[in-house]
Amino acid sequence: MKAVIIGAGSAFGSRLSIDILSREPIHDAAIALCDINAEKLATVRKFVQSAINHHKLPAKVVASTDRRELLRGADYVVIAVSIGGPAYYDTPFDWEMEIPAKYGVVQTVADTVGPGGIFRALRTGPAMLDFVRDINELCPGAMILNYTNPMAILTWVLSEKSAGPVVGLCHGVQGTSQKMAKYINAPYGEIGFWCAGINHMAWFLEFTHNGENAYPRLRKAMEDPKIYDQDPTRFDILKRFGYFCTESSRHALEYMPYFRHDTARVERFRAITRGVKGRRQTWYEDMGVKAEHADSIQLIRSHEYASGIMEAMATNVPMRFNGNVMNRGLISGLPEGCCVEVACLTDNRGVHPCRVGALPAQCAALCRTNVNVQELTAKAILERNKDAAYHAILLDPLSAAVLSFDKAQAMFEELWKAEGDLLRYYES
Repeated sequence: MKAVIIGAGSAFGSRLSIDILSREPIHDAAIALCDINAEKLATVRKFVQSAINHHKLPAKVVASTDRRELLRGADYVVIAVSIGGPAYYDTPFDWEMEIPAKYGVVQTVADTVGPGGIFRALRTGPAMLDFVRDINELCPGAMILNYTNPMAILTWVLSEKSAGPVVGLCHGVQGTSQKMAKYINAPYGEIGFWCAGINHMAWFLEFTHNGENAYPRLRKAMEDPKIYDQDPTRFDILKRFGYFCTESSRHALEYMPYFRHDTARVERFRAITRGVKGRRQTWYEDMGVKAEHADSIQLIRSHEYASGIMEAMATNVPMRFNGNVMNRGLISGLPEGCCVEVACLTDNRGVHPCRVGALPAQCAALCRTNVNVQELTAKAILERNKDAAYHAILLDPLSAAVLSFDKAQAMFEELWKAEGDLLRYYES
């Protein structure tokens, strides 16, 4: 088995490699690491080789700044990249946070929706098209596992162009279900759930403890101010719409306009993102690895899905996970062909998404407000269409809550000018 990781200089490169090595059926894998930052790449390669040597594993690791050197014969291509600069500090991220804020569109994360998510997609999409072009040529049967945000938009773009299967992977479902178990003081192994929607706005349609509905206990738990304060946005959404959603209280503030009036909450969570520079270990916590183990060569497995998918396909022992795939009759209340997040089963014949049917009407309606933006941004990327990008801004719930047409256009043009060098693709 050969796995190529594009963007391996990020935290994903080292931790996903350790995940692969931790699974005996695939610990003889060929791991190929790619990044444009040669220094970071060398560090990750050395780390992975140290783990292989320490545990006397049959795996091999190679690295190159040229992805074409690595792609031929790949079975899996993992994509975890940040195009144009660091993911959550410095430019262009600072532009995508601060220019909208000047117009009154205050974002807390700015990587998936809102002006920040749209422009992150616009600058990242052309690179994704380059990646998939090379994959189609050099390893056309390879499965693409995308970890790059904005997840739904970029998985949509990749799926439109890939000759092989594409699945977008996030840790929102794993992380949220673990938190929900803690809120009701239940062992995680006794929890069950059924979750579906779109990335960062999937809904726990069922939440059980030992087979019994645990939602009444969750509603009771949120009455405790200490528990409520850990997740205020999601508890408010649960109270108003009846279901718990997958994205964190920090992120969820951006997906619907109702929280614009709670400036203290917005600033509280915005400050967390703005202070991320240099806090590399926080990414390991997100992936399910304790910070103190971030640089350990022990085979400590994260809760990311990628290595489990690889093992399931190698062994034909099925694995269930929640993945982002194109809506081909999976969720009836969302547009056909959009990107949805649903339960999937994996075996040696690939990934099999599960049909959900209809979401609760209010949950589907909230998802559609974000799907509108995703569709237009994907159109902008696939068709080199600047007008579609502008229309995505106009339809963004966060922007529409505070901007007139004229202010929205002024914000859009200022962002476009700031990122001009990263958006040359749309001028050709």
